[in-house]
Amino acid sequence: MDAANGAVLYQEEATQPWYPASLTKLMTVYVALKAVQDGRLTLDTPLVVSEYANSMSPSKMGFRPGTEVTLDNALKMLMVKSANDLAVTIAEGVSGSVEAFADEMNAAASSIGMHESRFFNPNGLPDPRQVTSARDMALLGRALYLQFPEHADLFNIYAFRLGSQFSRNHNPLLAAYPGTEGMKTGFTCSAGFNIVASARRGNRRLITVVLGSPSAGARTAMATALFDRGFASTSPIGSVATLNGFTSSEPPDMHDKACYGRALATRDYMAAVSRIRAGVLNSVAQAETAPERTPVERAKKRGKAAAAAVVDAARAGLATVAVFVGRAPGWIGPVAAARPANTPVGAPSPVTAYAPPESKPNMLDGSAPPIAASAADALPMHRDAPRVTARNPAKLLAKASAPEASGRTTPVKLAHARHRLRTAHAAVVPAPTTYTRALSAHTAEQPQAVRHKKVAAGKATAEEGDGGLAKKPLLKTKGVKAKGKHSKPIHDE
Repeated sequence: MDAANGAVLYQEEATQPWYPASLTKLMTVYVALKAVQDGRLTLDTPLVVSEYANSMSPSKMGFRPGTEVTLDNALKMLMVKSANDLAVTIAEGVSGSVEAFADEMNAAASSIGMHESRFFNPNGLPDPRQVTSARDMALLGRALYLQFPEHADLFNIYAFRLGSQFSRNHNPLLAAYPGTEGMKTGFTCSAGFNIVASARRGNRRLITVVLGSPSAGARTAMATALFDRGFASTSPIGSVATLNGFTSSEPPDMHDKACYGRALATRDYMAAVSRIRAGVLNSVAQAETAPERTPVERAKKRGKAAAAAVVDAARAGLATVAVFVGRAPGWIGPVAAARPANTPVGAPSPVTAYAPPESKPNMLDGSAPPIAASAADALPMHRDAPRVTARNPAKLLAKASAPEASGRTTPVKLAHARHRLRTAHAAVVPAPTTYTRALSAHTAEQPQAVRHKKVAAGKATAEEGDGGLAKKPLLKTKGVKAKGKHSKPIHDE
């Protein structure tokens, strides 16, 4: 699509419903920037990571609940790292809840003219109800550039640095295809490998959308071929309004191609890439203005080292930004956190204390602990709390019942003490009634979530939120075997 006028230069099944995967985050960015434009919050507004946001599966930043991060930093980390937890943090900060944010996403999609898209979460994690189409994603990419031109640099950040952590963008076209301006990649087993990419030559900007590639390499090859064809074309085939709606309402499931049997599917897919490239070379207009090979393609003829040197030189000119966690210096405005839907930023949110499930009681009498009236009344239960020895169970229970014993025992030790007293036919000491724990207290000292999915041929890493191939292999998870090159990738975005 030509971003200036919306003219379509090439399409195949552009209105077929498809699972968007992390392309969803482009809509998350759109709604967040629209909220800033409407004055509901600013880029410096601190967002609070909730327990629900922290529970998202990788790719994620892994910030502990209660952590604050500005909207500006959250958007940058979202686009580079494809962080699922920050997508939820942004949704809760802007709209109060994920459900309210999804309503805003669907309203925005309707205003843009996206006909096949339905959104139910802000990060693209698998949900059979969440669908889009290539045409819709092209419209969304165009709307982001036209309505928020001052934020176009969000989509071409090559990497960010957070303290000692360095994270690179999953978009392989950056530095590899001349004129690439970025946008977003996405992957789940059901969706396959997706990308929305933009590139510019002179005053002409094109947006290319590829959905359902069986591998990251095939996705890059298809996007490159479509860019070559688009820049070589001078006559559009129509507009988005002329694209007919697809008859199928069910999106295909790419599990058997993107996560199993990938090699065979990629071979067949590359035949379609070759067909598009051949169409470019055989066109009359292209015969006179054939695009030059990219610097990387030319360097490959001189060997891998030369190609790597060209890529490194190109990357040196790309943006690497520094991000931070916490409030912006001098911030005195409201803080955006999860709250009742449709309430303004800074509205108080109810404190919800945490109690273990009823199926797993941990009081001495077998009952579930009471809920604290407030977070201040809850006992912090974490690994750094002072401990009381269980060698003398009666003494332990007596200390646990004392008002000043807050945080000095654990439910496990109390249960062991209770059991030992029963075994010895000792007098039963009443269970303490002060024990409970609040979310903030319980999670304050918890370590970051550890990525623990399967290994795909020893080539994928947890840093690769896009599910593609990476350089450093993960250690195998205990008890899980690597199945080989056609096995399921580590995780879904």
